[in-house]
Amino acid sequence: MISKKYFSGFCFFEESELFKDYIIQNDFTVSGFSYGAVKAFEDVLNSNKRVDKLQLFSPAYFQTKDEKFKRTQVMYFKKDANAYCQTFLSNVLSPLDLDISKYFKLGSIEELQELLYYEWSEEKLQKLIEKGVKIEVYLGGNDKIIDASKAQEFFKEFATVYYIKEKGHLL
Repeated sequence: MISKKYFSGFCFFEESELFKDYIIQNDFTVSGFSYGAVKAFEDVLNSNKRVDKLQLFSPAYFQTKDEKFKRTQVMYFKKDANAYCQTFLSNVLSPLDLDISKYFKLGSIEELQELLYYEWSEEKLQKLIEKGVKIEVYLGGNDKIIDASKAQEFFKEFATVYYIKEKGHLL
């Protein structure tokens, strides 16, 4: 059962208005940003409710990163979660100059580990397509969080991918 139509990113809360230029507002579209893209994807996959379109904004795509990278991220978070999140948010924001403080929510170690270790599955993507769900993926060419070109390569067989060269993680 789908409980909501928009899923927030790691360290974010109710930031959907930042994507107002992209989000389709109707009863049959579900969207998510970054970590929220993972949550939206899994929610739609495991739901029996009608969903026509799934919009994934800068999906958390770290399966091309090695174990050392992931362990290092977790270690820095454990050392000082606030400092980690502030650095993370500045990278999310780049290249924009925007005050996003009202959307900040301190992320948890569990959320960080889930997004770093999440494996996007071709089988699951195909299952959604077979359910009739159209998938859209939005990526920024100047993303400092994920490797947008590798994400584009992965998702292009399953989704309409919008690769916006001059945008970052926040699009």
